Amino acid sequence: MTTKTKDFDCVEMMHEGGLRIHEALKGRTREEKIAYWRERDAAARREHPRLRELETAGQRTK
Repeated sequence: MTTKTKDFDCVEMMHEGGLRIHEALKGRTREEKIAYWRERDAAARREHPRLRELETAGQRTK
């Protein structure tokens, strides 16, 4: 049986992303962290229009 090497490791990618965010937020106040996440949320909604569609659909069902 031959072993296959991975070209992509999802867990490794998640750990790298978490570490990058941790480093970016290190030393910031709670308010600065909240502002960071609000901006990232707004940017994601601008870059990914489907998020807006899902949000709008959720508002209709409430």
